Amino acid sequence: MSPVVSVITVCYNPGNLLLGTMRSVWAQTYPHVEYLVIDGGSTDGTPSLLAAHADRIDYWVSEPDGGLYAAMNKGLAAATGDYVWFMNAGDRIFSPTTTTEMLAKAGPQTDVLYGEVMLVDEARTHLGPFSETRPMRLPERLDWKSLRRGMVVCHQGFVARRRIAPPYQLHNLAADIDWVIECLKHSRETVHTRLVLAEYLAGGVSKQRHRQSLLGRYRILRKQYGWLPNLVNHAHIVVRAGVHRLRRRGKVRY
Repeated sequence: MSPVVSVITVCYNPGNLLLGTMRSVWAQTYPHVEYLVIDGGSTDGTPSLLAAHADRIDYWVSEPDGGLYAAMNKGLAAATGDYVWFMNAGDRIFSPTTTTEMLAKAGPQTDVLYGEVMLVDEARTHLGPFSETRPMRLPERLDWKSLRRGMVVCHQGFVARRRIAPPYQLHNLAADIDWVIECLKHSRETVHTRLVLAEYLAGGVSKQRHRQSLLGRYRILRKQYGWLPNLVNHAHIVVRAGVHRLRRRGKVRY
């Protein structure tokens, strides 16, 4: 039986960004997609938009919540598919055939699928692949130790079997890296799809609150890898970031 993919969108006052995300999900040629939208009680007309398209959304709710990761946990709890894939407002599945092509690479033991993500601006202009605009490249073989020096895979390019997906940490802007590490620790088989899986709208909460996000990342990596290895890894991160900044001097910053 073909696996079901639960695509989860979380949002709060997303404005005109949400409809494009929803349309990218509805356009998928893969027939076994469950779509969930978790809205944090928006006041910009989003609840009316969701109600108007309720026949094309398997589950939606619009009510106050505890923030981004609380909403994502709510989506995980409501999902019923074999795999979960977060595609938040402003992000889009890359093409109508993406889910079909991705699932064609999954076997019975595949617990994680991953691939590249294309960064876009608000005009949907392609800014470049996620891994090419950062110091870290997408690994040929991804495992839980691959993240010891930071996030090497974009969240929108990471699809996990629901049964291995834990709840997100709350009150930590870097909770996504902890979630990815925990999924990879329990993955029987992790498959590099060699596909561009999504368009990712540059920016986001962690970008807007960069210092707090870095502190959260440090705490998570210390928990996952130990305090001394984490100190060594962060020294490498600092040097790597400086080299990357020099290489990108004069180029567009995201």
